[in-house]
Amino acid sequence: MSDNRLVKAIREKGKDLEAEMSFFDHLETLRWHLIRSAFAVVVFMIVAFWNFDYLFNAVIMAPFKLDFWTYRMICAVGHYFNRPGWCIDKINGHIINTEVTGQFMLKLNSSMLIGVVVAFPYILYELWRFVKPALHPKERKAARGFVFYATALFVVGILFGYYLIAPEGIIFLVNYNISDTINNQFNISSYLSIIATITLLTGIVFELPMLVYILANLGVLTGTFMRRTRRYAIIIIMVVGAIISPSPDVLSTTIATIPLLILYEISIVVASVIEKRRAKEHDELMAS
Repeated sequence: MSDNRLVKAIREKGKDLEAEMSFFDHLETLRWHLIRSAFAVVVFMIVAFWNFDYLFNAVIMAPFKLDFWTYRMICAVGHYFNRPGWCIDKINGHIINTEVTGQFMLKLNSSMLIGVVVAFPYILYELWRFVKPALHPKERKAARGFVFYATALFVVGILFGYYLIAPEGIIFLVNYNISDTINNQFNISSYLSIIATITLLTGIVFELPMLVYILANLGVLTGTFMRRTRRYAIIIIMVVGAIISPSPDVLSTTIATIPLLILYEISIVVASVIEKRRAKEHDELMAS
């Protein structure tokens, strides 16, 4: 009997060692995925740093110029509806730097931010490569196109925040004046923070359908539940829209909220399709 206990203990110890080695193997694999992702960020960061003069004038500072695409479109729409007052004819403020290392840190931080945004599709690809081996064939098939759709949603969110939300907020905040005796001089770090926060936040928020897709495949979320709780979701979406938009006016909040409502409705469709598929697979399994 003691021999049997010894053999059993040895087998259990072997299983524990095998599981431990498997755990560390996964950690090693994850480490290399993270290293490659970080390397991609660094490469794009160096490219952005090298071409920073163009990126600074054509991208970062563009919303602070009167000839920005968004302001020209608003003016064109205003003329079409006979509302010339919609045209942006002034930006009441100046960008300044108040720190010795301010301009260098601006260049470094901006380049890093651009590197992360540009490398985002590759980061998703590395994430997919890490998760893919753990999925079953049906799950791999269902998740096909994950990198493409997640990247597309992120890019659309970035563009939406950059061309619609950020300009509206900047114009409101810059031209808001409580007294003519106050001259607006904005620190460059404050301006960059607004642009970066809005664009990245909208890019992340636009990933809602992908998040719902993952949760629905895990069985955590269903289309039925999302339809049943739609009224509460609308309230949450309105709050998120108000947070994303730095301007408190109704127009800016509405512009930020409507796409989120559309994304929620798309997410309901995605969750419903997956719910029906899971129900069909369950019925087939029970029938067999």
